[in-house]
Amino acid sequence: MLDVNNDNLSSESAEGSSNIENEKSPVKPQNTEQEKDDSKDEDVAEKTQVTEAEKVVKEDDVVSSEKEEVKEVVEESKEAVADTSVEEVSIDEAKEEVKETSSEEADDSAAGGTEEDAPAVKNKEIPEFDLSTMSMDDIVKMMNNLLVGFEIKDIKNQIESLKIDFQKKFSTFVKEQKEAFLKSGGEEADFFLSAPIKHKFDELMSDYKRKRQYFYKEVERTQKENLELKQALIDELKELINNAEASTMYKNFRVLQERWREVGQIPHAKYNDVWRTYHHHVERFYDLLHLNNDFRDLDFRHNLEEKSKLIKKAEVLAEEEDVNHAFKELQILHRMWKEDIGPVARELREEVWHKFSEATKKIHKKRHDFQDQLEEKFKANVGLKLSVIEKIKGLDISANSSHKDWQQSIKKLEALRDEFFAIGRVPKSKNEEVWQLFRDATRKFNSEKNSFYKGIKNDQAENLKKKLLLVEQAESLKESEDWGMATEVFKKVQAEWKKIGHVPRRDSDKIWKRFKDACNHYFDRLHEKQNDLDKGQSEIIEKKKDFMDALKKEIEAGKELSMEFVQKGLEDWRALGVLPQKVKHLDIKFNKLLDTAYKKLNIDKDEATFLRFKSSVDSLLDQRNVRKLDSEQLFIRRKIDEITKEIKQLENNISFISNASADNPLVKNVYKNIEEYKKSLQIWKRKIDYMKKMEY
Repeated sequence: MLDVNNDNLSSESAEGSSNIENEKSPVKPQNTEQEKDDSKDEDVAEKTQVTEAEKVVKEDDVVSSEKEEVKEVVEESKEAVADTSVEEVSIDEAKEEVKETSSEEADDSAAGGTEEDAPAVKNKEIPEFDLSTMSMDDIVKMMNNLLVGFEIKDIKNQIESLKIDFQKKFSTFVKEQKEAFLKSGGEEADFFLSAPIKHKFDELMSDYKRKRQYFYKEVERTQKENLELKQALIDELKELINNAEASTMYKNFRVLQERWREVGQIPHAKYNDVWRTYHHHVERFYDLLHLNNDFRDLDFRHNLEEKSKLIKKAEVLAEEEDVNHAFKELQILHRMWKEDIGPVARELREEVWHKFSEATKKIHKKRHDFQDQLEEKFKANVGLKLSVIEKIKGLDISANSSHKDWQQSIKKLEALRDEFFAIGRVPKSKNEEVWQLFRDATRKFNSEKNSFYKGIKNDQAENLKKKLLLVEQAESLKESEDWGMATEVFKKVQAEWKKIGHVPRRDSDKIWKRFKDACNHYFDRLHEKQNDLDKGQSEIIEKKKDFMDALKKEIEAGKELSMEFVQKGLEDWRALGVLPQKVKHLDIKFNKLLDTAYKKLNIDKDEATFLRFKSSVDSLLDQRNVRKLDSEQLFIRRKIDEITKEIKQLENNISFISNASADNPLVKNVYKNIEEYKKSLQIWKRKIDYMKKMEY
């Protein structure tokens, strides 16, 4: 904390000194596995560049080290003044300027500290993550989020940690795949692994390195341009001094000063020389300026106006609620007071500095009180986090025996992890201890989870063998002409397929395609045969046409129109028989006729959608079209998965804009989309529930 004796804060403490201990804000828990050396592929540009934050700190150090140089320059100016015919008070005023400069700098150090003491203020918080619980997919998603949502200079440590952990996990994955390949009888020379996730990771790393290199090149280019600008301004200042014109010199000097302040950072290696050169010539100008009493008084009045503005700004900051922002802005005001504005008239100096220092004291007191409150909150957070850790340890996973059980436990763990991170910071002295306890608790959970999923790999291998036998059986019968026998066999193998559990993901799509193609091929042949043989269905076609015409007239007339009437019409339509494939358009026309009835009955749109679906599925059931029923069921499941993923993605997006208000149009739109997806999801789930109850 800053050690400041407010009672001694005045311009008379010029010769005093104060001790400043840099104050650091408590940091958030970080994964200790991330604290590793930079990898070998680190770009040379990054190693040689100095970050903007480092430059600010070093430049502040330079300012404090140059106080004595300023005093020496002013002493030289006293000698120059003594040699002129200016009134005797000029030397006293020069001494007073030295006193004021020293006093303000000493009090500035005691009261203001450095800008680095202020806690960091960020518009957007970089998300925290626990590498021990992240998969390779999770790592890639996190890297993508960081590269899209944050400045490249702010995410170096996070990207490096993710890179190291991904490489470790991928190396383990490759090793496991190779061992499995060799155990299955493969030759080591034939082993090849294509991993899309690795390609995506490499693309993101290339993108990061490209952006990082561009960032540092831009920093270097900008600093070089700023250096040239400042050197040119120094040359202009020399020219102004050497060719001074009494009527314009002061105005031109003020313009030049303003241009100097607007120039940004320059290379750190050049900062000392440029700063000293500039201030040397500034002092030369003031020496020249003070030879003219009119100009001197004009300068005093201008400086008084500027310092009065700073006092008003400081007084406003003293009343601001955001303590951190007020403190940060105060550092800027102190720097302007010290570096940018010259002295005021001697009789006003004590009064002006007293007003400024009083506002400074208020801000520092509020900040110290705020830091004390924050520290107490951090101490309380230790107990809260330890409580969450105990809850994690208390998760009962002893009875978990299925994928569903583990998914429920994982959700509970994720909720506790979110609760842990939401609590906030703890004192720095406790940070590592609490973080290690948290990691140990989650590591135990993950170890048990990994053991379970490794165990079910054997079950999946057995399921693969069973499904391969069904695939071979279906492929052997797909050209069969024994329609009765083959149809029964296909129904049987399809029912058995549904009973068999999961297979390894890498084989799932491949064997399903073989099985589906064999079944579809056989049933397409069967339906074609049935359509050719069923010549007598022309009578059914005519009956259905007549029925549809009669029903249309009744619906348009609207007599005794009710849901029972529509339902009976649907049952009568099905009772007339199944239409051949070539006239399926009649079913479509009939469904449109039902839509007209639904509108007249004011049936809810979602309910009407379900009734149309029910009618179509019932028609397929009447036809015993197992292939289309299976395809319909597969389509519905995919829609459910797609909508579920969309909902999760939108909910995840909400977490990244959680700092926005509920009235934010973007937030409102996201919540609206979530509600629409959830409503649609309920309709699709109702459809799949209906199909599950069907027997075919």
